[in-house]
Amino acid sequence: MYQLRVLAALAATFVLYVPTQTRAEIACTPVLTFKEVRFSEPQNQLRKWTGVLNVDATRCAADSGLFEIKFVRLKEMGPDLLFTKRFTWRPGLVEVALDLWWDEAVQDYWIGDVRACRCAD
Repeated sequence: MYQLRVLAALAATFVLYVPTQTRAEIACTPVLTFKEVRFSEPQNQLRKWTGVLNVDATRCAADSGLFEIKFVRLKEMGPDLLFTKRFTWRPGLVEVALDLWWDEAVQDYWIGDVRACRCAD
């Protein structure tokens, strides 16, 4: 019985000391900030919410990546709705747009998840 416990202890020690990945990838995140937001007048029963974002991706090696904007939509004859829309960032200014019905409006918006990118050297 003693030999069995020693064998189990040696096996556990071996598992704990198996080499792991030696080089860890460090992730960076671009900085996104809203520069301008517009809301169009109704046309053909639709309105367009447009946002212009400044993207500082100097820490990223990538030329683009994904990010989310979270919205709270108001509807004249319906419940408010929290939803998320995914967009693609590129360094510099990026314009994003969202189509809404004529009786809808954006009450609030904020940047949600921004996918990490590989760091620049």
